[in-house]
Amino acid sequence: MVEHHLILGGCGFIGRHVAILLARAGHKVILADRVPLSFGFDDDVAGTIAWRPFDLATADWDDLIADIDVIHHYAWASIPSSANADPGADMKGNVLPTIALLDAMRARQEERKRRLVFSSSGGTVYGRLHRVPVREDHALNPLNAYGAGKAAAELYISTYSNLHGLDTRIARLSNPFGAGQNLARGQGAATTFLARAINNEQIVIWGDGEVVRDYVHIADAAAGLVALACANSVGASHTFNIGSGQGVTLNAIIAELETELGRPLDVRYEPARPYDVPVSVLDISAAHAALGWRPRLSFAEGIRLTLADLAAGHAFSSLR
Repeated sequence: MVEHHLILGGCGFIGRHVAILLARAGHKVILADRVPLSFGFDDDVAGTIAWRPFDLATADWDDLIADIDVIHHYAWASIPSSANADPGADMKGNVLPTIALLDAMRARQEERKRRLVFSSSGGTVYGRLHRVPVREDHALNPLNAYGAGKAAAELYISTYSNLHGLDTRIARLSNPFGAGQNLARGQGAATTFLARAINNEQIVIWGDGEVVRDYVHIADAAAGLVALACANSVGASHTFNIGSGQGVTLNAIIAELETELGRPLDVRYEPARPYDVPVSVLDISAAHAALGWRPRLSFAEGIRLTLADLAAGHAFSSLR
């Protein structure tokens, strides 16, 4: 069945990859974003992907969701450093608009049964892990304001689901990497390191480089989000970790890049930051059991593919 999907923040790294997969599956897609498309889609999907202007803080939700079956909430107006600098602005700019979206869905649920897919942060909402890899039933204990904002949005989404019967689904993403990531936002160590390595620029590591993260290639992350969005039912739980299930240190990223490029990299170590979670690895067994999804690429394979895509100047991952 053809469905209409609205992707908030759709021109971003995650949104554009999800849009391609949805369009290739036969769905109609609207990318809602503050800026128009700065890239072109392949001919086979271009006719089924549209764009419309959107700002999270001032969105007319009734108008935006009127003819939509699935809403992908990937828009977020902060990154960890900006959220920590002004937590109040983070809540006002992200959590309050999310509540307004939920209110619009509740008010219009009689006319159409809509689904909401929210992109949360598996790397920050759990805080310091009591077990590794971490399952979805782990307590939420974020160490920074960014994680607190994501956790707050999750709680409101779950509350509206419980109170009003909304079909809501939460994806706790690990750290996606690949071609097309916006390096200016200061997120994504794997892709940032890759780009700096290719350009022979210095790489800065905060701490001793032994911070462990779960990195998932964007093609795999997008496939997980599409599986979650398109599932007829997700069972009793509506929250799923979407990651690789494997931990990689920052030093291991450097070693992998040096192996692939065949030369040493220029790396500078700076004092550790207090809000960086020391270890974050996601247990993805629930997503595999409920959605039939698991990553196709290992970290090393994802690095090789991303190196090739960056060298070729691709705005998307070439993996289809």
